[in-house]
Amino acid sequence: MSYASDYLREAKSITGLIDPNAVEKMVDIILNIRENKGRLFFLGVGGGAGNASHAVNDFRKIAGIESYSPTDNVSELTARINDDGWESTFSAWLKGSNLNSKDGVFVFSVGGGNREKNVSVNLVKALEYAKQVHAKY
Repeated sequence: MSYASDYLREAKSITGLIDPNAVEKMVDIILNIRENKGRLFFLGVGGGAGNASHAVNDFRKIAGIESYSPTDNVSELTARINDDGWESTFSAWLKGSNLNSKDGVFVFSVGGGNREKNVSVNLVKALEYAKQVHAKY
């Protein structure tokens, strides 16, 4: 088999594992956010930061939902890292953005996040804050 055939076979296999009901639930949540004039906050590190930035564009331009990503503002991001540390960067940014129950937080992550293993603790803390203010996540 060729590389392209292997890739397409693997992609088909992976997409077959996606639960359509979970996708529909996500769509319903996003529609609710838009209908209630909520905002979407996209978080990611590494490649996820690039995906977050692009998602902001698509959700603002195509879906008409006010959307933001903290990694799009390098000055604020690096000031927060310098002054407060990496782990609290996203949660503090969400607090400063007045995250509330009408809003949603969307995370792009390969490793997920795990406080005990010290993996993407900044994402974990951001989701804990989202839960605290009853935002969708």
